[in-house]
Amino acid sequence: MTVRAAPRAVAGLPPEIVRALARAGVPAEHVAMMVAPVAPPGAVDSSAAGAPAQAAPRLAWRVDAPMDPASVMKLVTTYAGLDLLGPDYQWKTRVYTQGPVNGGALEGNLIIEGGGDPKLVVERLTALMQAIQAQGVRVVHGDIMLSDRIFNLPPHDPAAFDGDPLRPYNVGPDGLLVNFGALIFKFFPDPVTGQVRVETEPPIADVTLPAEVPGESGPCGDWRAQLALDFGNPAQARFAGAYPLACGDQQWPVAYPGAAQFAPRVIEAVWRASGGALTGQARWLDGPVPARAKLLTTDASPPLARIIADINKFSNNVMAQQLFLTLSAAQNGGAQRGSFERSRALVARWWRGRFGLRAAPVLVNGAGLARDARISAASLIALLQQAANDPVAGQPFMQSLSIAGVDGTMAHLAERRPGSVAIGRAELKTGTLRDVASVAGYAQDQSGRFYALAGLVNDPNAPAARAALDQLVEWAVRDQP
Repeated sequence: MTVRAAPRAVAGLPPEIVRALARAGVPAEHVAMMVAPVAPPGAVDSSAAGAPAQAAPRLAWRVDAPMDPASVMKLVTTYAGLDLLGPDYQWKTRVYTQGPVNGGALEGNLIIEGGGDPKLVVERLTALMQAIQAQGVRVVHGDIMLSDRIFNLPPHDPAAFDGDPLRPYNVGPDGLLVNFGALIFKFFPDPVTGQVRVETEPPIADVTLPAEVPGESGPCGDWRAQLALDFGNPAQARFAGAYPLACGDQQWPVAYPGAAQFAPRVIEAVWRASGGALTGQARWLDGPVPARAKLLTTDASPPLARIIADINKFSNNVMAQQLFLTLSAAQNGGAQRGSFERSRALVARWWRGRFGLRAAPVLVNGAGLARDARISAASLIALLQQAANDPVAGQPFMQSLSIAGVDGTMAHLAERRPGSVAIGRAELKTGTLRDVASVAGYAQDQSGRFYALAGLVNDPNAPAARAALDQLVEWAVRDQP
């Protein structure tokens, strides 16, 4: 019988975390962790560019090591967004007419100009179409022309990151992003007939979609793989397999494979479904909105304070990229188009102004969906402490985080560790990539003291180290002797 050696003690790391790392096969040298008190409001270090003074940390391990944070990088993007744009910032989608309107008919083109809205979902798109009709345009004798010029973007390959282009997290940003660039397949099995009804959302023009698939008996295993989706042709989706009846009702969001045609096809379908008529088609506008186009109506997004809850609680990558690009698009009254390069430069300047000489993060796209993004645990703690003391951005920032064991990406803590002392006592952002597991946010200990915490694991066995990160959160929550 092989006897496993006990994990060696690591000065600076609690023994329960050391044991969890050993079980995961992750060396302590591939981990960075920090837990520090959140300074009370008004405790400001005037020598550190306005950042709150840092009391001695409770835990500090490799705090200055640059680490890949995965989606924890969204904390930088969302706090910068709140600070630079303000919690009440709204994205605007504008609608213009080209030509006269007579008796409900527009004799010309209808133009929809995207403003980079991260959450132009089908319900809001439907409301926009109804607002257009309420303004007197019910028939378009021309085309619906679409503009996404607010961003200047490089070509996007949805397969480039991990070779899985149908995953919604691989959708690229767009100045006129519709429904996160994804179709949602909904499955409703009928045990009596053995058939499964299929519904899709949003409506989409000129795409053939299955109305039903055969059901099959047996356990509900990897039902997505069993369905064998074939979406190689953007004009037709097919399921070559069957759906396990035992799975019950399920939903499956899929990134639309013809990304450039998603917005035109969905907008045309929603316009017609809303009762509008169109003699032409929806298509992209070549160039800026013509100067003589007449503004008809404007749709405003929910405020940024609500948008970041989706970004952080549910780790929405494309929404984070939309916000990141908006940082530069909103500068100087929108005189220049937003771009990744300009937003990276802007956040670098913002970081120097807010955090002085503390090591700046290396951002790629603002979402953390990158292999070369980097930030240290110490820099994350500095950001968390600053945000907690921010009289304007602090509350929406903290409320955007997932409550441990309750909602968002941390809801599963209650399943992983039933009865955990951390349930309901920590607000956190998680990150997961191949070779990366991370967590950062706030915890309140059993005596009511608040702490900022950060844990970053960069190792091939990182997924197995999630238990060590759970231990970190619980350690922060427990009162120390």
